[in-house]
Amino acid sequence: MKTIFFSTKAFERQYLENANTAMHELKMVEEALSLKTVDLAKGYSVVCIFAGDDASAPVIEKLHENGVRFIAIRATGYDNVDIQSATKLGIRVTNVPDYSPYAIAEHAVGLMLALSRKLPLANDQVHQYNFKVDNLIGFDLHHKTVGIIGTGQIGSVAAKILYGFGCSLLGFDIQENKELTELYDLHYVDLNTLCRLSDIITIHVPLNEQTEYLIDEALITTMKKGVMLINTARGAVVNTADVIAGLENGQIGYFGADVYEKERGLFFFDFFEKKFDDKMLKKLLSFKNVLLTPHQAFATKEALYNIATTTFYNIDCWGLEQKSQNELQVNEQVLK
Repeated sequence: MKTIFFSTKAFERQYLENANTAMHELKMVEEALSLKTVDLAKGYSVVCIFAGDDASAPVIEKLHENGVRFIAIRATGYDNVDIQSATKLGIRVTNVPDYSPYAIAEHAVGLMLALSRKLPLANDQVHQYNFKVDNLIGFDLHHKTVGIIGTGQIGSVAAKILYGFGCSLLGFDIQENKELTELYDLHYVDLNTLCRLSDIITIHVPLNEQTEYLIDEALITTMKKGVMLINTARGAVVNTADVIAGLENGQIGYFGADVYEKERGLFFFDFFEKKFDDKMLKKLLSFKNVLLTPHQAFATKEALYNIATTTFYNIDCWGLEQKSQNELQVNEQVLK
């Protein structure tokens, strides 16, 4: 099948090419999918996109006009895709639901360790030949209470890792996982209780209408003074302006994130010698107790292999006129 890959990065090309065992005709472009670039998809039946691409209703309509009938998302999240519009137009959409929960969970715990032991500051100091430890006093994760918001596949792995550190675990999810309680003594509580009791809070929920700005000023005020907040989910699950206010007044003691609510057009690009006007992001990066990584949690060899192979499994199914087990659809009642 003729497939165009938008937002293609150098680090993923080899994995994608190796996974194309059915020898589909491919075109890889660096441009992100948007209304400005949608016509690049003319003549292709499949478009493959990533988290930063725009597959909103207007773009979906143009894709349909251009003859596109399939959208393969090479990521788990699909908040950037209007599934309802795609379904109405008969465009089939797939994602990669399980490429490596370990990659994300381990990155989240890595952020916790780096912040709790002030590793970025220590690294900066020793590179300036400053070997003093006076301002590098951290804290143990052992015996700390960690609240896990979202105990799906990634949150479950995070629970396993943190249990190994000797942490006390609290969980919040619309669907409780009894196995986590049995194996790791995780106790489910309501969101306010989790925030009130946790020394560290880590977020592992998808972005949707219910979770957008879930972490806001009202919830932050219920948290322990000096709490550590970790977000490796989606940027807009957190109200960044409210987090900044919490950092300024000391309510939030540490903030670690691999995502940012306005990352589209920023993350995955080098702005060292370019104009950079995001004042909110600049403010966030000005705090010494903030550690931000550029949406790299997924970027392990294992995860990239799984993303590529699952993406081409989805495309292969379409080529064989079969339904992929990863197809996304809205409830038919929503379409009426």
